[in-house]
Amino acid sequence: MCDSVVAVGAETSSGTTLFAKNSDRKERECQPFLQFSEASHPPQARTRCTHIEIPQVAETYRVMGHSPWWVWGFEHGVNEHAVAIGNHAVFSKELLEPTPGLIGMDLVRLGLERGRTAREALEVIATLVESYGQGGSALAPGEGGYHNSFLLADPSEAWILETSNRRWVARGTRLDAVSNHFSMGVDWEISSRDLESFARAHGWWSSAGRVDVAAAYRESRIPGFVSEGRQGRARELLRAGRGRHDVAGFQRLLSDHLHGGLVWHGEGKLDEERFWTLCAHSDPVSWTTASLVAPLPADSSAPWPVWIAFATPCTGIFLPVYLDGVLPPALARGGEGPDPESAWWAFKRLQDAAAADWARHTPLLREAWAEFEDEVEAERKTAEASARAASVDGDRDAAALIVSDFMARTVEDAMKRAEMLRARLA
Repeated sequence: MCDSVVAVGAETSSGTTLFAKNSDRKERECQPFLQFSEASHPPQARTRCTHIEIPQVAETYRVMGHSPWWVWGFEHGVNEHAVAIGNHAVFSKELLEPTPGLIGMDLVRLGLERGRTAREALEVIATLVESYGQGGSALAPGEGGYHNSFLLADPSEAWILETSNRRWVARGTRLDAVSNHFSMGVDWEISSRDLESFARAHGWWSSAGRVDVAAAYRESRIPGFVSEGRQGRARELLRAGRGRHDVAGFQRLLSDHLHGGLVWHGEGKLDEERFWTLCAHSDPVSWTTASLVAPLPADSSAPWPVWIAFATPCTGIFLPVYLDGVLPPALARGGEGPDPESAWWAFKRLQDAAAADWARHTPLLREAWAEFEDEVEAERKTAEASARAASVDGDRDAAALIVSDFMARTVEDAMKRAEMLRARLA
């Protein structure tokens, strides 16, 4: 389960597009945060994705994103052109292809590596879906796969893309939330050539008008409350903040627990809508295991921040990271089992300690993190000002070094703080 939100242009307080996503996976599935440099590739080069190998393109862009430890691609991420993409499992009446293909996380990374704009990345993903299909394990090694939807954004626009095997449909948006179901009705703008004919051929749509995608393709046996409540809550928060959305507000949205605010009280049962909050503690189905909030600046000539969190955001902290710099190794560490040098596992241990008493421990953690957040924010502004000045002088290497040093200090201090807080809760 996953949720994404976007606010474009005038919908935000600064006029800068904001993109955010919670990645909800198996509770103990580590999601390191990885970075890959831009590169040129020789003719006939190929790239190995999670399950299949496909032809490489001549040029790929610099990217970074959260990646489940066993997967080639990203749950969500950004590229050097300020494009952000996230994916979500959706459930179609159409059976998933039995042969391995690309999985949603592969498509996120491929879209970021090959797309200079949200629309261009959409076309990349659509073409790959038509060419290679979707198939293979995506939930966990050896487990099932799923169809995907995507939210794509850049400094000037955003798109929602929904897929069913090799078919797809998309529309533009300015302020919206995406969750784990087909939500497009007849309001779509572009699609694969066979989207409508396939639905009619299978008896899913018989009316004369254009196909209502959700009515035709959505698998009705999957309960709506699993994702409709979360999407509805996200849209409610987006409408309430129109014109005032900022990074802090999007961080709070990703940490939302309905009437509990930022505190999970374990309200409801698995078959009740209120159990499925945006910050997922949906045992045994899925937990929020990684989060990202990205302002997408029109001018990316100087280093610009993206905020990331590990494990449940309500118990941890969002850390600023920069595509221009070198990410601290701790962010990229982590595998199937605990790793004392992994940032993801440090925050997962803290989450486990908080779970002994969510109602008592979460407010303590929020108060403890608040002071640290203020310290990081003050240093961030200073580091970015210095990096911007170096960029104006034409010294991008110096700018990269400034934000690299800042990230290294911040991540080291955050991991120490997480361990201190874990011990305090024990």
